[in-house]
Amino acid sequence: MQYITNKLLKLLAILIIMLISSTDANAVSAIDSFDDEVNNDRGLPRQHMNDSMTGGNTTTSHFFKSGVMHIKGDIEPPRGQPGWASTVLLLSPDGTPINADKYQGIRVKLRINRGMVSLSANSTEVTNFDYHAALLSAPIDGNFHEINIPFDSMKRAWSEQTKLNTQTINSLSIVAFSMQKASFDFQIDEIAFY
Repeated sequence: MQYITNKLLKLLAILIIMLISSTDANAVSAIDSFDDEVNNDRGLPRQHMNDSMTGGNTTTSHFFKSGVMHIKGDIEPPRGQPGWASTVLLLSPDGTPINADKYQGIRVKLRINRGMVSLSANSTEVTNFDYHAALLSAPIDGNFHEINIPFDSMKRAWSEQTKLNTQTINSLSIVAFSMQKASFDFQIDEIAFY
């Protein structure tokens, strides 16, 4: 009887380890479900900014309804620079990086109505604001689309191409941008590491 009990306990331990490993390998960590109008899922306030900080005249509006953040506005870039409007999602209260090594990338569920939108993973190793980013491309068809952005597909725009160090990410930015006057209008339902 003791032999059977020991075998069952070992089998149970193996099953638990397999379950934990399997769960961790497919882990999804919510960053923002946009259920709160001020804070992301980590309890940290979103930061909204645009190029008016650097001489542009971009205007931005944010609306929240049923767990969806709606962002729209008009980009009017500063002379000789791209125009932009950004929503920053902090990952820790003091700006320290988190370790995202166990994830493959970032998942976004959004609907683009007009304009160009990108997502950046902001690393503490990047000092010139040229963060690893990816264009969020989805049909303009009135539907929400889930986009998976692998970390290794994210690139820097003007700096030397380096691999994103997923142990140094302290925030994510959702950015509408244009080189000339343009309107943008998009909605985000959720964003998470996957």
